[in-house]
Amino acid sequence: MEARPFTPMVQKLRTAGLRPTRQRMSLAKLLFDAGDRHVTAEQLHHEATAARVRVSLATVYNTLHQFTTAGLLREVVVQPGRSYFDTNTTDHHHFFIEANGHLEDIPGDSVAWARLPEPPKGTRIERVEVIVRVTRD
Repeated sequence: MEARPFTPMVQKLRTAGLRPTRQRMSLAKLLFDAGDRHVTAEQLHHEATAARVRVSLATVYNTLHQFTTAGLLREVVVQPGRSYFDTNTTDHHHFFIEANGHLEDIPGDSVAWARLPEPPKGTRIERVEVIVRVTRD
């Protein structure tokens, strides 16, 4: 018997502790079927509209944040009020191309640290993220 098209998304959402609603499944399919990528809420909303998925921009934002909290996505804040959501949740960093707003992955082991500061008392460093801002020549 052939698997149904949403079966992997249902399993992915349930494993993350999220109820597989129609809208979550549709947005997950758009996000994860295309491989690793970086997307803004507005871009995903546009893709959903083009795919005839009836969903508001507010629902897209809420779903992206739910997916991030559940560990399915990483939010990459490139400046206040401007975030991308990354389907690659492995240890890595980013180039941010200022001219067109494009993010490109940098493997985690490509950035070396000579020293990190001691975190404030009662805290621990969870992860270090580097965004290298570049411009075109």
